[in-house]
Amino acid sequence: MSILLAVILPVFLVIGAGFLAAKRGAISQAGVDGLMRFAQGIAIPCLLFKAMATLDLGQDFDLRIIATFYSGALACFLVGVLAARRLFGRDWEDAVAIGFIALFSNSLLLGLPITERAYGAGSTAANFAIIAIHSPFCYAVGITAMEIARSQGHPPHHIPGKVLRAIFSNALIVGILLGFIVNVTGLPIPTIADEALDLLIRAALPTALFGLGGVISRYRIEGDLPTILFTLSLSLLLHPAIAWGLGSAFSLPPDSFRSVVVTAAMAPGANAYLFAAMYGRAMRVAASCVLLGTALSILTAAGWLALLS
Repeated sequence: MSILLAVILPVFLVIGAGFLAAKRGAISQAGVDGLMRFAQGIAIPCLLFKAMATLDLGQDFDLRIIATFYSGALACFLVGVLAARRLFGRDWEDAVAIGFIALFSNSLLLGLPITERAYGAGSTAANFAIIAIHSPFCYAVGITAMEIARSQGHPPHHIPGKVLRAIFSNALIVGILLGFIVNVTGLPIPTIADEALDLLIRAALPTALFGLGGVISRYRIEGDLPTILFTLSLSLLLHPAIAWGLGSAFSLPPDSFRSVVVTAAMAPGANAYLFAAMYGRAMRVAASCVLLGTALSILTAAGWLALLS
């Protein structure tokens, strides 16, 4: 257990440092927003660009990885929507926002650094394969479902345009697409540009983790506790359990299997709250799930890493 905590705790200590700095006023909320804009708008897109540009698409982009991870994610979304509607009595729009919380695990800011610390930088190819389509897949599912729920019987002809605008206005997706273009065309990255990219990449995850702590310092856990705990059980327990079962059935290689299970076991990402805020639905549940889920994942991630060992 001490080894597992040595893997996990540094990640959460950086998040905790950001949380305390924001809470005590050492960094303003405007400063936190600036950090996150730099991390999510510049540094992490550079990280994803470089990862996609150098990814072996034939070997690392294994369809079994995609099927394993996203089958579990979609199952959690459907269970979350139906449980929110039937078990907790929420309307369909709230139910979709709650399902999105279970769908959008924090694959980038938690899954990637924990996998890297646990198994080494060379073991994260499957992580990048998952991350490459994570935002497009999740937003396509979430926005489509929400717009159908909001259309109330009217022809939902506007849905494809909304989905495409949301996807292609995301800097992370732009970075992934540009990296993919460089990969398939074989365009060389000039040495000077490559070294500059590496400088930005080294800042990406630490800055994002510190900023994430500052972001979640704004939230409070309040009300709707049964809904929150049920939704977190989907993210932290059901999704990795499905990933484990399907990964075993598909005979994934060990590195890919570990990456898929660890990524599936991560808490809901901040995008779960952003999606809820975009529609003004289930925002309290989303904020509480991001905050409590991030804290609980210290224990649940240690548990899944112990099983994987």
